[in-house]
Amino acid sequence: MPGERSAGAVIYHQGEERTFLLLKYGWGHWDFVKGNMEEGEEERDTVLREAEEETGLQPGDLTFHPRFRETIRYFYRRENRTIHKEVVYLLAHSATREVRLSHEHTDYVWLLLPEALDRLTYDNARRVLGAAASALDE
Repeated sequence: MPGERSAGAVIYHQGEERTFLLLKYGWGHWDFVKGNMEEGEEERDTVLREAEEETGLQPGDLTFHPRFRETIRYFYRRENRTIHKEVVYLLAHSATREVRLSHEHTDYVWLLLPEALDRLTYDNARRVLGAAASALDE
């Protein structure tokens, strides 16, 4: 069975309140920055590349939480094949809320935790966000 590895990030901004960045993908779901890992990339490299490509956030804008790493696994179908997907999520603080969307996305929003949990489409993304928020509160 073919497999894919991706890396993504729960990106937050801490101003007067902590907000989380969500992206609306072209097919309608709300999720985090993420993308397939390229040959020879480490997880952080993928996150930095994807964040820049998808949101315009520069590597210098992001600071990673040192101990956060959550993995989700799922299956999906492409071209009559079942694909096993593994996505590793890191946690990163953004120094800015300025976003420039790529063609892959139709919208973005910075939301407080309760609203972000409501907006996310998938339960596994809600679980990752909950774990990220807990890590920040420790």
